[in-house]
Amino acid sequence: MKNYDNSKTRKPLIKWLGLLGVVSFISYAAAVVFSPLAYPGYDWKSQAVSDLSAATAPSLMLWNQLSSLYGVCALVCVMMVCVAVQGRLSKTLRTGIYLFSIMMWVSSVGFTAFPLSETGTSGRAFQDAMHIVVTVVVVLLSIASLVLIMIGGYRKRKFVSLAVFATIALALMMIGAIGVNVAPSEYFGLFQRFSNLISANGFLAVLGIYLFMGKYDLHMK
Repeated sequence: MKNYDNSKTRKPLIKWLGLLGVVSFISYAAAVVFSPLAYPGYDWKSQAVSDLSAATAPSLMLWNQLSSLYGVCALVCVMMVCVAVQGRLSKTLRTGIYLFSIMMWVSSVGFTAFPLSETGTSGRAFQDAMHIVVTVVVVLLSIASLVLIMIGGYRKRKFVSLAVFATIALALMMIGAIGVNVAPSEYFGLFQRFSNLISANGFLAVLGIYLFMGKYDLHMK
């Protein structure tokens, strides 16, 4: 009987942890879709997602329950991706991924520490002002990280697929930003979801899937 070394065929734990990006996306999507059930009169087409988790929102408890896996899974996933790409990919791609991970930390910590004080607030309270500051920082980091990933992926043609996903994520973010400012107020919530749910969180899921599939192993410096 031959002894086979299964260690070479087993998928390392770090790659399995990449699937937490998908779990994070599902958890957040569930909160966005189902939390309005606990918020009488909530109009998802015109109201922001952050209204659902405001300090006075009737949906706050349900939001916290449904999104309980979102933050922790997102951070574990993105940090495992950072570990996986260390010494791999190009410097531009790595920097983009590192900036994206910083964005996820700022988003998770910032929005938890400074939720809106009331739904539909105009930002008069201190925590509302800080909520806006966190939003601006998250948006800037998101744009910078996605642009770097696009440049790094398209430049050497070694990671074009990831660059394509980054392009899609950035395009959706821009559509959301433009729609929020240009479209009628009754569609504010609709366009916000492009940049809030689909863009950044969707791209995190992609990074996690790439980790699970071992894509980063194939691209050394």
